[in-house]
Amino acid sequence: MAKGMYHYIKQAWKKPTREMLQSKLIQWRAGDSIVPVDKPIRLDRARTLGYKDKKGIFVVRVRVKRGGRTRSRHKHGRKSRKQHVSKILKMSYQWVAEIRAERKYENLEVLNSYPIGKDGKYYFFEVILVDPTKREIQTDKQLNWMCKVENSKRAQRGLTGAAKKSRGLVRRGNSPKLKVRPSLRAWNRQGK
Repeated sequence: MAKGMYHYIKQAWKKPTREMLQSKLIQWRAGDSIVPVDKPIRLDRARTLGYKDKKGIFVVRVRVKRGGRTRSRHKHGRKSRKQHVSKILKMSYQWVAEIRAERKYENLEVLNSYPIGKDGKYYFFEVILVDPTKREIQTDKQLNWMCKVENSKRAQRGLTGAAKKSRGLVRRGNSPKLKVRPSLRAWNRQGK
């Protein structure tokens, strides 16, 4: 059976070769941390997450620095109960990238995002942004839910796909073992 174009794009991105990404990573490192792009580099993933080539939809590439997410251990004046090294930032890099994109473009809303590469120093993501004031978005049956007031600032409120995954909300259930629903605050911050 013949496969479509998106199948081959998906297969190529499962294990990207060094030649495929190295020249792009050099350019991305030299550029700014948030850069608008004309077309998504992973078209199959972008289309799966709701991207359409129409007015009111934008794609930006976001660079996030790796590391520095745990406390350093004590060197002097130890207390044994203070020796543990715990996470400071309990958000995924992808969620951080979405928040930074939303803060830079205040009139746009984050629809979704996906990773496009990483090196020793940075992670790179493409974030799909939607302008809810555009007529093309308001008349689109798949995207007009973004125009409602209750869907504003989705990334900062932790409502995007990457944010929900980072918050532990992918699995649903009501058992006491699953201490992330309805929220961490409801469970006295025991969930993460």
